[in-house]
Amino acid sequence: MPENIYNLTRAELRERIATWGEPGYRSDQIWKALYQELAPDAGAMTTLPRPLRERLAESFVFGGLTPANEARSSDGQTRKILFRMPDARAIEAVLMGYARRRTTCISSQAGCAMGCVFCATGQMGFQRHLEAGEIVAQVLWFARELRAKDDRLTNIVVMGMGEPLHNYEATLAACDTLNDPDGFNFGARRITISTVGLAPAIRRFADERRQVNLAISLHGATDELRASLLPVNKRYPLDEVFAAARYYTTTTHRRITFEWALIAGVNDTPEQAEALAKRAAGLLCHVNVIPLNPTTGYEGQASTRERVARFSAALEAHGLACTVRVRRGIDVAAGCGQLAIQS
Repeated sequence: MPENIYNLTRAELRERIATWGEPGYRSDQIWKALYQELAPDAGAMTTLPRPLRERLAESFVFGGLTPANEARSSDGQTRKILFRMPDARAIEAVLMGYARRRTTCISSQAGCAMGCVFCATGQMGFQRHLEAGEIVAQVLWFARELRAKDDRLTNIVVMGMGEPLHNYEATLAACDTLNDPDGFNFGARRITISTVGLAPAIRRFADERRQVNLAISLHGATDELRASLLPVNKRYPLDEVFAAARYYTTTTHRRITFEWALIAGVNDTPEQAEALAKRAAGLLCHVNVIPLNPTTGYEGQASTRERVARFSAALEAHGLACTVRVRRGIDVAAGCGQLAIQS
């Protein structure tokens, strides 16, 4: 199968085109066509001579993703796309519109190996890692859609299907490609990677001193509770996760975000709020809370508005900055934790 052109770094593309006997500026033209002009295929690269376009078309696939289905939420601002891949696997990605922001939530794996009990992706199990080019292709697809409406992406969250730090190299390679100032030029601080708390990978991420934002899906402030929701906690218990989080903030001087899905009567109690505040004391962090999104494989219910308010107020009373997030796209299973391939 032809190689995915989005897998190549700029240097690798330059080297490949040079082996074809082409002048150096041709690779610059191709890179610009891919990431600035958002050319969907070789045929659209009209600045190139026809023989070169034909060779590119024969040698590469451009993303390898085929949109197979679309669901639009009744909120009028959320779209979920199912992409088929050449090996018959599939992924989902979401575009969310806000007053001043256009955010895409993209996937890093087909399925997920982490097994979080309330997450539809975890319930479907792990299929495979995505290549860097497949991660990039999701972003570019939505960027083209928005450009056609004279609009643009403002934020990227790697919070779709999969655990990004389990697929570390490909995920960060995709971020590097999207961040390239001579290409797509998407600011690193407008990209957020979300992890369930793979402590060694968090430390590695900190050591690389990237500007990409980091979020940790927490959902429990005691090991017993968190392990019942996130099996990964048995391997990386809370002491290790928070030690890695403190290492990250100390090393990078950047704030970390904790994600917390509020489940009625499970993790929305004052005791959990107090336990979280104690663990996070003195840590440069922010807590995002959101009522649980429903999935068919988990019987837990979303916290009521009153319990959400009580939990967030308890955090703030203990000095923790907290934001209550609005659920989006629930009617089409496009919300956090809802992405899964049913068939």
